Amino acid sequence: MSELLPYLESVAKEIDLMIDRYFVDRVGELNKASAHLLTAGGKRLRPAVVMLSADAVKRGSSQDIIQAALALELTHTFTLIHDDIMDGDTLRRGVQTVHTKWDMPTGILAGDVLYARAFEFICMAKASDTAKVRAVSMLSRACADICEGQHLDMSFAKRNDVDEYEYLEMVKKKTGVLYAAAAGIGAILAGSSPQQAKALYLFGLNTGIAFQIQDDLIDLLTPAEKSGKDRASDLREGKQTLIMIKAREKGIDLQKYKRDLTDEEIDGAIKELNDGGIIADVKSFAHDLVAVSNKHLSLLPPSKERQLLMEIGEFFVTRSY
Repeated sequence: MSELLPYLESVAKEIDLMIDRYFVDRVGELNKASAHLLTAGGKRLRPAVVMLSADAVKRGSSQDIIQAALALELTHTFTLIHDDIMDGDTLRRGVQTVHTKWDMPTGILAGDVLYARAFEFICMAKASDTAKVRAVSMLSRACADICEGQHLDMSFAKRNDVDEYEYLEMVKKKTGVLYAAAAGIGAILAGSSPQQAKALYLFGLNTGIAFQIQDDLIDLLTPAEKSGKDRASDLREGKQTLIMIKAREKGIDLQKYKRDLTDEEIDGAIKELNDGGIIADVKSFAHDLVAVSNKHLSLLPPSKERQLLMEIGEFFVTRSY
């Protein structure tokens, strides 16, 4: 991954400059609330997938469609703002969540602003009108799926019998489809064939699911000062993650941890999961998804960008924050 990390850093700098240009120093509390999480950092992974997918189809095209890359970051951030409201979280990217720094109505509206502007930025890309219509359609479908996925995730809170298939369907909609849209939109705006666009969409879908599984591991294993999130929030809330499901299958009941926990109690839960082989099983599942996703890239001609896409999938399941 010697070239991947510098590439991701360069994309992040480009996106950060665009955020500064379009969102920072705008007057009004709602504009400040909308920019709050955008300016708090972030790895800008979805924009990177947009740009790599575009360049894998047509080298050099990423600069023509960089506004679409920003659109995916706006969409992602809107979902974070609304998720934090629904989950009652107080920390995100190391700063106060929007609804706690302002109030819940402002948080809802701040997310709505980013959602609306995402479509505006896709339309600013240098591409054919037909391609832009297809890209807008793909993003709108992804947003609808994300809402369904979030609703499924919330409904799981009332159950203790969610199975692996149900979990994967939820994660596909809540997280996978936005990475799928990132790859598909990059391909479409760069002028890909339908076959290439589909291959990249499926690549993004599988790596996106793997990304969420790794996120569930990070929630449990990574300290808050490194992750920028409340540590073990999923465990404390009794969320139906793949960790929870595989633990239940092996007779380990994590519901006993559904309460406020000390760091020592969290460490005890991690030891129990490690001893039962759960953590290893979940990590293996995520790696297998990445292996499947990379097969879809065989439809693209060999290139540096295709190689970086393969490496980004591996990065998704090895990162620790």
